[in-house]
Amino acid sequence: MELFNRELSWLSFNERVLQEAMDERVPLIERIRFLGIYSNNLDEFFRVRVANLRRRVMVDNKPVEGFEGSAKLLLEKIRTVVLKQQKDFEATYQYLFVQLAKENIQFIDETQLNEEQLNQLHVFYNKELKHEIVPIIINPKHPFPRLKDYGVYLAIKMIVPSKKTPNFALIEIPNEYPRFYRLKDDKKEYFILLDDIIRLHLKSIFSIFDCDSIEAYTFKFTRDAELDLDDDLSTSFIDKIEKSVKERKKADPIRFVYDSTMPRTLLNFLIKSLRLKEGMNMIPGGRYHNFKDFISFPDFGRKDLLFPPRPPQIHSDLEHKKSLLQAIVEKDILLHFPYQQFDYVVDTLREAAIDPKVKSIKINVYRLATNSQVMNALMNAISNGKEVTVIMELQARFDETNNVYWSNRLKENGAKVIYGVQNLKVHSKLILIHKAISNSKDEFISYIGTGNFNEKSARIYSDLGLFTSNPIISNEVKKVFKLLENHFEKTDFKHLMVSPFNTRSKLVNLINAEIRNAKKSNNGLIRLKINNLVDVRIIDKLYEASQAGVKIQLIVRGVCCLVAGLPKKSDNIEVISIVDRYLEHARFMIFGNNGNPVYYLTSADWMERNLDKRVEVGCPILDPSLQKELDLVFDYQWKGNFKSRIIDKKQKNDYKKPINSEPFHAQEELYSHYDLTN
Repeated sequence: MELFNRELSWLSFNERVLQEAMDERVPLIERIRFLGIYSNNLDEFFRVRVANLRRRVMVDNKPVEGFEGSAKLLLEKIRTVVLKQQKDFEATYQYLFVQLAKENIQFIDETQLNEEQLNQLHVFYNKELKHEIVPIIINPKHPFPRLKDYGVYLAIKMIVPSKKTPNFALIEIPNEYPRFYRLKDDKKEYFILLDDIIRLHLKSIFSIFDCDSIEAYTFKFTRDAELDLDDDLSTSFIDKIEKSVKERKKADPIRFVYDSTMPRTLLNFLIKSLRLKEGMNMIPGGRYHNFKDFISFPDFGRKDLLFPPRPPQIHSDLEHKKSLLQAIVEKDILLHFPYQQFDYVVDTLREAAIDPKVKSIKINVYRLATNSQVMNALMNAISNGKEVTVIMELQARFDETNNVYWSNRLKENGAKVIYGVQNLKVHSKLILIHKAISNSKDEFISYIGTGNFNEKSARIYSDLGLFTSNPIISNEVKKVFKLLENHFEKTDFKHLMVSPFNTRSKLVNLINAEIRNAKKSNNGLIRLKINNLVDVRIIDKLYEASQAGVKIQLIVRGVCCLVAGLPKKSDNIEVISIVDRYLEHARFMIFGNNGNPVYYLTSADWMERNLDKRVEVGCPILDPSLQKELDLVFDYQWKGNFKSRIIDKKQKNDYKKPINSEPFHAQEELYSHYDLTN
């Protein structure tokens, strides 16, 4: 079967992120921040996907799906692609800093400082930074220190007159301070990286060695991020997670990025000390690393170099309502973030916390903001005597520590906290609020979403959330919570798609129905918006649908292993990807159903893990007005040609060409659609 390799498709997605940094239409400072997003993405890719491939090489090294070769050859191909992207990255970074200089924002290093700037940096170093510097002398006779993943280090080479060989040392660049230090005069803004402030003071730091010369070269490395959970039955799940997160910090290095000008003697010493292999996981780079810090690049008060403000809009059915809960009872409400306010979710929980008729609140949580208003609302509910149940997923990658913290706080305040099952992540996004209207009447309000209960990411992630009191939906949401609370006892779902129970079978049935419709009346239609399309069996079913004449339109933000446009196989399938100001994270589906379309939003991508190895929930959209809303969202995004790339068999990320030379910027048009002041 024709497939595009998952890892190479992911690198193609991250290239689309890099394209945003290269795009002249993007404001200058935002372009620099896209460099940070690209770098952060690549770190995670190496920690997860490349780490898995390394394990595979050690186990069997068999051919890899979607790639003509073994896992070892795929690792070499990945390195080739990353090195090419690294060149584009370096060239873009250099170019953008030149453009900044034209805007009177000047990047300088330790060799370009005037006397006033030197004095200012000496004061900053001696009063603050010096106390965070921990130099470590290294040599072959002593054990090499355990270095932090995600840390950025300066490898120091010192030439001492009395010694034939140089002294080596390490300094970790402190993360207690912003990476960028601003210096200002009457005419210009200047900034210098923390790395170079340390370089400026190297002779002071190592004054006892009386060096003839001292040099510093940046490097970083990325560790395997897989959690290894032991099988000790006497250890609680939360203790296993905490232990495994600590062990992750000691895992093997997966990628080593270093200053390409580093002296060979120093590089060889680091390679040997870090137990690296030459070539495979080594990436030569420029003077600076850990560009993920550029996500927080300062704005220097220059609004003209930023995206224009786009505050989230109000929702006419929820704004200025005496009771949000009552508004939801009166009609289903669809929220679209970040175009509309996430505050409505928090405010609904806050209202439920003080409503005398509310008896219980249940929620399942995957990722949270560090200072979570959602969690604060739940603790307020506990204080008001409500029964609060939280299904907390402790295995949300890289958020394990934050989730452990909140689960402990919730338990301390009296919530019932359930951790799910070790090998089955709970990835759905659900809330269930129970109101006792009278002794004989109960009312249930449900929320089913595509994104996390995270106020911070809701400002930059495009997601959908449905509030409903429809008993058809709420009764099945109750069943989901029941199975989560009762060790996954088997249950049936007629309306919801619930992984790992019925999502795959429902999707296959819906696709089969479109195949039958296409064969009978040539009107089969599937419109899908997801983050990743990887599952081989579902892809094969889509190929079958294409061959039957079903028109298939796919908007896939990230990995797409399906190959569109193959003659007599997938020539009825078109795929685009949108990478823009907001991260496209919403997942929803529209099936033509012979002229009577059916609509679902879901937390699940079309990947084996989401369909078979996680708890995911998809919900039908039954209200006709909300169905029209989803049609509009898909129409806008499919019509979009400003930030849409065509995903074909080569995955070259060519931009979708405007029809009649008319650009259509989907995200901007959607914002205008939701702006009720227009």
